[in-house]
Amino acid sequence: MSQELARPAATPPSADAARNTDNLYEVWGDTVDARHLVLAITVSAIVSLGAYGLALLILGGLVESAQMAKAYAMLFGILGCLGGGAISAVLFKPKRDVVEHVADPAFREQVVGDLLKEYGSLGRLEDTSPEVVAELHELGLYELFRDAQAREEQACEPGADADVDARASLALSGGRR
Repeated sequence: MSQELARPAATPPSADAARNTDNLYEVWGDTVDARHLVLAITVSAIVSLGAYGLALLILGGLVESAQMAKAYAMLFGILGCLGGGAISAVLFKPKRDVVEHVADPAFREQVVGDLLKEYGSLGRLEDTSPEVVAELHELGLYELFRDAQAREEQACEPGADADVDARASLALSGGRR
């Protein structure tokens, strides 16, 4: 199951064709609005430098060593960077479009068939934990595995009858056919 996390910046989203994508760019694998990126950098710079300057001003009078005051002020500047990032996250919402592709039912059947070929039996759904069953329901896979289990059980039943019939015929004929 593949998911497309962000569309290329040049491709307009199909659901919202009116949205302007001229100012969207892909940075580190994510789609960003250039204006919001500049504003977020500005906000972070102002908050972090403001925290550094304010801490340097306050700590300059409290701490005996000027070097220690600068070191502690840098810590406040780093905290200011985090604060600026948090403020930017609140102000500027993500620009990505998450598109989930529904897997083809035939492909899912093929995968279950491949699993059966490779591992033999997939087990019984009744033997799985409630958490796994809930997750299968959430992913829409429970019915797929239930149907596979029913097919597997039906395939085993005729084979079991043929095996019993073969043993009975051997016993009756004394091992000769």
